[in-house]
Amino acid sequence: MGNNNLYEKDYHLWLDQTIAHLKHRQFEQLDIANLIEEIEGLNRRDRRQLYNRLVRLYEHQLKLDYWHEEKERNERGWRLTIVEQSRQIRLLLEDSPSLKNYLAEIRDRAYQDALENVLIVTELSDRFPEKNPYLSGERKPNNLW
Repeated sequence: MGNNNLYEKDYHLWLDQTIAHLKHRQFEQLDIANLIEEIEGLNRRDRRQLYNRLVRLYEHQLKLDYWHEEKERNERGWRLTIVEQSRQIRLLLEDSPSLKNYLAEIRDRAYQDALENVLIVTELSDRFPEKNPYLSGERKPNNLW
């Protein structure tokens, strides 16, 4: 079975063989096209994960900071989510410090997506700042940065 065919038929076996080829320096045996595709996918996955975690962190930080209706509050749950998302973002950045540059690029867009989600949930459009208050130094979510 050719490498390309194996990639499509049995992904995990393809991975095992690719790892073995790399370990044994059998570079001529590598399925380069699919290997490149997989590495690019890993890069996209980490960026997507960072973006999604940042949106979730902003959503809960906004609710904690600006939504004060007693019956609607879930402060303990929001704080737990903020801590967990902050921890996961920190771990991603420790594993891949170059993602800090990407983080700087996505903060505004992530905030806008979080704001849109919070406005749908709360129906309180006059409560939340249009611009990201966590960039100005006015507020910092969970000392993440």
